[in-house]
Amino acid sequence: MRDRPHILVLMVDQLSALFLRAYGHAVTKTPAIDGLAQDGVVFENAYTPSPLCAPSRASFMTGLLPTRTGVYDNSAEFASSIPTFAHYLRLEGYRTCLSGKMHFVGPDQLHGFEERLTTDVYPGDFGWTPDWSRPGERVDWWYHNMTSVKQAGIAEVTNQLEYDDEVAFHAVRRLYDYARYEGDDPLLLCVSFSHPHDPYVARQRHWDLYTDDEIDLPAAPALPQEQLDAHSRRLWTDCAICDTEITEKDIRASRHGYYASLSYVDERIGEVLAALGACALSGDTVVIFTSDHGDFLGEHGLFYKMSFREHSARVPLIVHAPGRFGARRVREPVSLADLTPTLADLARPGLSDELALPVDGRSLVPLLEGAAENVNATVAGEYLAESALAPMVMLRRDRWKLIHTPSDPDQLFDLESDPLELVNLADSTEHASVLRELREEVARRWDLDAIERDVRQSQRARLAVFRALQQGATYPWDFQPSRAASKQYTRNTMDVAVRDQQSRFPPPTP
Repeated sequence: MRDRPHILVLMVDQLSALFLRAYGHAVTKTPAIDGLAQDGVVFENAYTPSPLCAPSRASFMTGLLPTRTGVYDNSAEFASSIPTFAHYLRLEGYRTCLSGKMHFVGPDQLHGFEERLTTDVYPGDFGWTPDWSRPGERVDWWYHNMTSVKQAGIAEVTNQLEYDDEVAFHAVRRLYDYARYEGDDPLLLCVSFSHPHDPYVARQRHWDLYTDDEIDLPAAPALPQEQLDAHSRRLWTDCAICDTEITEKDIRASRHGYYASLSYVDERIGEVLAALGACALSGDTVVIFTSDHGDFLGEHGLFYKMSFREHSARVPLIVHAPGRFGARRVREPVSLADLTPTLADLARPGLSDELALPVDGRSLVPLLEGAAENVNATVAGEYLAESALAPMVMLRRDRWKLIHTPSDPDQLFDLESDPLELVNLADSTEHASVLRELREEVARRWDLDAIERDVRQSQRARLAVFRALQQGATYPWDFQPSRAASKQYTRNTMDVAVRDQQSRFPPPTP
């Protein structure tokens, strides 16, 4: 077993832990993910630092919450000066490679990765910047709407299918290239897929894995709009749910498409894991599986994310390395922000104490190794994007979750007795001491007035820059992948017989 393991990070998009068999769901079919869970460490209560793509992923890569990265929303620049786990592992001698999505915004589209094998599936500019100075305004050209729900169904090719096919292909090829031509320095390979993110569309063969009558309907009932909490009412409006009649047939079809998309991406994950095994790397590799955030998928009558309710904020986190860590389940709440210090300690024990910036996350290696769980461990989250009127924060400690924003009434949930979050206990005198304790923690952690000023200033600046950059000549920030074709296959710069031998794996016997 290598002292410095290879690390394979498998990331999907918009997958709630609650839709996986490893977390108790009875319908979805994900044999590759199930295999990782069966022999791995399953974190039962892992949370996104922010229930939106770019902020979550920046936190995942840095160990910092959005207020410290400045990645407040899906169009906020990720500064090149902030070190990521790719930088830290690169300093430890790792080859660092990304295949797929990471939703970097700004001209730096690498953030520590030596190689990036594909472009991103989403834009890297400031076009999706929210504007808190215009509350209630729907920006039709980029806000979510109900098209994904009303048009759920079958397609043999889409933007996302084409993209994820490419992500898996390049990841597999990169593993074979590593096995054939490299093999000395340890490898960090991050493979990041777009599925099962909406639109809820899948190929026929994945759709046919499920019958309509086995698709479960939401467990948390839809409430009339006027009975929703204030933030959920804004999501209802901003996602145009209020403008569309959503039938039971629509809900069932969208969940069918989502489950089929999950089976599709599980198949791609299986291809990558099979290549890892074929390259004889499995025994020396720590495999980490996770997602950036979840999806309501009709729970509480809502769709998509942008909320700290469980289906939107709770994500899968599975660590598979049977030779290093025994199979177990961990109930202690953890965060995606914990992965940067965790990866650092996997690369070199104690490295998490030497990071260039103090991080908001903490290393999970002790829990992976079987340390006792901390019942008072607290996970924090921040949401600073569209459908909010002011900074929204979340604390999860023990059985309790507090969602707080100055613009709305508090929400306090007992997740042990009320896992579907049907009863807000914030006005309960019986739970006043719990609310008070968590509110005091909010006051210690955040200056919400200062954060609001920073977010609004960032929005104004980026909106101005985006408008300016639409005028005259433009230069895109989107990553342009390239590959040196003159170094592939057979060329006259090589000895043909030697190249043929080098390109075989396993190598030929003498």
